[in-house]
Amino acid sequence: MTLDLLKKSTLLLLLVASLGYFVDTFDLILFVVIGKSSLAEMGYSGQTLDNMRLFLFDVQMVGLLLGGIFFGILGDKKGRLSVLFGSILLYSVCNIINGFINDIYSYTALRFLAGVGLAGELGVGVTIVAETMPQKIRGYGTSILAATGVLGAVVAGLIGDTLYWRTAFFVGGGLGILLLLMRIGTFESEMFLHAKADQKHERGNIWKLIRIPKSRNTYILSLLVGIPVFFVVTILMQMAPSLATELNIQGEITTGRAVAFIYTGLACGDVLCGVVSQKLKSRKKAIGIFQILSLLISIIYLNLHNQSSTTFYIVCILMGISTGYWIVMITMGAEQFGTNIRATVATTIPNFVRGMAIPISMLYGFLGSFSSLSIIQAALITGITCFAIAIYANYKLPETFHKDLDYLE
Repeated sequence: MTLDLLKKSTLLLLLVASLGYFVDTFDLILFVVIGKSSLAEMGYSGQTLDNMRLFLFDVQMVGLLLGGIFFGILGDKKGRLSVLFGSILLYSVCNIINGFINDIYSYTALRFLAGVGLAGELGVGVTIVAETMPQKIRGYGTSILAATGVLGAVVAGLIGDTLYWRTAFFVGGGLGILLLLMRIGTFESEMFLHAKADQKHERGNIWKLIRIPKSRNTYILSLLVGIPVFFVVTILMQMAPSLATELNIQGEITTGRAVAFIYTGLACGDVLCGVVSQKLKSRKKAIGIFQILSLLISIIYLNLHNQSSTTFYIVCILMGISTGYWIVMITMGAEQFGTNIRATVATTIPNFVRGMAIPISMLYGFLGSFSSLSIIQAALITGITCFAIAIYANYKLPETFHKDLDYLE
């Protein structure tokens, strides 16, 4: 990336947005890792524990869906920075309080509120980075944001496996509060300020995405492109110990380690996909290449019969790398729409895609309920379905690499 094209203030904004995403993914994955130990301390066990863990995860996903709409609209109406820091404050405070709770009702409320807070950071971060960096290198900027952010999941996996669950929540909340102290020197997107000064065009009107057929179709396709990412996260990562047992993997496989290895790959993949999109001068081609690679490696993952745990974790890294088109997908979605609706789009897309974890897990569970199918076969059918939809959606979307973002819908 050509640093002389950037001002120091732009670099500071990129740093803050990147670290914000770091804390975002830290919190999102932390519960996946420590949910079991925290619920066990509250007296849950066996199937009841698993059901409650899934319930809390779904509650957090509902918070993400609603928060994506709320913060996206707010980002277009009130500004990118206010949403960026407001969302960080909300989920950081929720994390800290989460470290003190002793009952499931408080846990449920805090997971919902944390989900609402988590919804605002990524999309607005991508929006403000895309709008403040020069067109020639904005792909590099969003890739740096993604790579830094995804490392938060790696750290969450390691900390969740190492620290007491309450301490882990305190660490997550403390990181967010420290980040808020860095906000001095950051600035609002000039494109947003131009849109704010224009009184003729309404900002943050989500109905624009629904009423106009062309916008609606583009928005839906932008969502569908990301489905495989959460197939990997929801099924192949979270279910890694169970899948490894079915595959007769030699050695211990834990969710925490699977998280660390897959998200290490995702961090590398986000940078690599961003670089590939810059070199090819195409978001679509880069995403398409990574989708095909991710499909192939996912199939390999589900056929690792009688392999060692080392081989299993190496494939986890490769799977993470190949699935690392997440941030390029969000960037392309943001580039499809004008400044007065861009934050709404960029914020709702990743959170609606995250929400796809619910139907993905439901499909996997439904297929797994058939006695004739193993959990490996259920995962394979679920994965092929997700990839087929996403590859088609990417094919139908228009290219955005050279698009000037300074316009209104």
